[in-house]
Amino acid sequence: MDCPDAELSLVFVDDDRIAHLNETYLNHRGPTNVISFPMQEGDFSGINPHILGDVVISMDTCAREGKAAGLSTQLRLDQLIVHGILHLFGYDHINDEEQARVMEKKSDEMMALLKNVNS
Repeated sequence: MDCPDAELSLVFVDDDRIAHLNETYLNHRGPTNVISFPMQEGDFSGINPHILGDVVISMDTCAREGKAAGLSTQLRLDQLIVHGILHLFGYDHINDEEQARVMEKKSDEMMALLKNVNS
């Protein structure tokens, strides 16, 4: 992804907080697992090209999803961080099936890199 000088914020919240953000900014009700707020899109995207944006993760949902999938909370958290970062880079899985496949492939590549780093 080649952004060695880029910055992003990771924010860890509970379900109540992410539900508020989800409704306020995305017009969706209830909690979700991750929301990304890209800073390289929109009217003010050129202000600081080194700031990618914010990734907000609900730790309540993360733990619940991890348990349901038989994954550790840490592994599920890693997956959500990767997912959120991909959204900051413009990857999208919602509006197009082909884009969803591309995003999933990139996510798998990034998770493999993390696995190699943690081995």
